[in-house]
Amino acid sequence: MSNRVNLFQTVPALIKTLGDASQASHASSLDIGIKNLVDIRASQLNGCAFCLDMHVKQAKLHGERELRIYHVAIWRESPLFTAKEKAALALCEALTKLDAHGVPDELYREAREHFSEVELSELAFSIAIINSWNRLMVLSQTLPGALDKAYGLDRAHLE
Repeated sequence: MSNRVNLFQTVPALIKTLGDASQASHASSLDIGIKNLVDIRASQLNGCAFCLDMHVKQAKLHGERELRIYHVAIWRESPLFTAKEKAALALCEALTKLDAHGVPDELYREAREHFSEVELSELAFSIAIINSWNRLMVLSQTLPGALDKAYGLDRAHLE
């Protein structure tokens, strides 16, 4: 851990609540592969080293191919992602980097072509949750890999 506030120690009840929301999101019908991609992309956009490190390892443990993980930053140009995955990544970017106009109607329509209302709702919550974690971990500057053993991420063998 860094010399900044340790949110796990100072506000454990709030961390548990956000953790419970994360678990509920993981248990939703949203495809785990899409959730992994969204977690990685939001963490990249927010500059959250801890979360990016964690979600790359989780993706590998969930069977994601390494080349696809490398390509998340260039998802628009990459042929490795499906139209559904690209719609999820576009929505992730729009909700992570909200501008004055919110989510454009065209982007929303594209997402609705690939996701049911329930899936779209679950995706929106997943994006909101990772953005919350990103902001908290950026504040605390939790070191990448600091909780690998506790979360079983050392099994990814990405040292």
